[in-house]
Amino acid sequence: MGPFYVVTDCEFDGPTPGANSMLSFGSVAVSASGRILGEFEAVLEPLEGAGRDPGTMAFWQRHPEAWAAATSNAEPAATVIGRFVDWVRSFDGKPIFAAHPVGLDGLWFDFYLRRFIGRPLLEGPWVSDRLFSHAALCLMSMVAGSTGRGHWECDVENYPAEWLGDVEHTHRAIDDARGYANLLSFVIRGGRAADGR
Repeated sequence: MGPFYVVTDCEFDGPTPGANSMLSFGSVAVSASGRILGEFEAVLEPLEGAGRDPGTMAFWQRHPEAWAAATSNAEPAATVIGRFVDWVRSFDGKPIFAAHPVGLDGLWFDFYLRRFIGRPLLEGPWVSDRLFSHAALCLMSMVAGSTGRGHWECDVENYPAEWLGDVEHTHRAIDDARGYANLLSFVIRGGRAADGR
C-alpha cells in the first residue's frame, strides 16, 4: 500500500500541552484513494502536575456527554501512545498525520510523542524509521484549496452534513475524527464540484 492518512482529533482540558492534558483522541486511517482502513480511540490519564484551564472547563460543562466520553476508563498516557504507535505501524504504507486544523491537534501530538516515545511528529527525511512520512496535512487548508472556500469558511459549522458523511460533530474524539476522515475522502474524490460555489 502507498501513503495513507491518520486523521486525528484530540480533546484536552486546556490550551497548552504539558501545562494541561490531552483527555482523549480518535484517529481514522484513510487510504490515498479515500477508503477508510481502520480506527483507534483512547482516553488518557491527566499528566502529573498539569492543571485544568477554567475557560476550557466551562466549555466541557456545556457538553457533559462529551466530557464523560473524554474522561471515562482512562489509561496511562505512555500506554496509550505506545498502542497508538503500534496501530499506525500495523498498516502497510507510509502514514501521514492529518488534522482539522493541524496547527491545534498537531501541537498536542507532537508534545505527547516527544514525551512518551522521544520522537517528534515531524522528522526529517534522514530519519529512516519515521513514524509519520512527509509533513502533516492540515485538512482545513486542504478544504479551502480544493473547494475555493475562504480559509475562514472552513469549519464544521459551515460544511454541508454530507461532507462529513452525516457524522455529527459531538466533541467525542472518535466521532469528530470520523467526520473529518469522511471530509478528507470527500475532497480526495473531487469535492470541489459538489460544493456548488
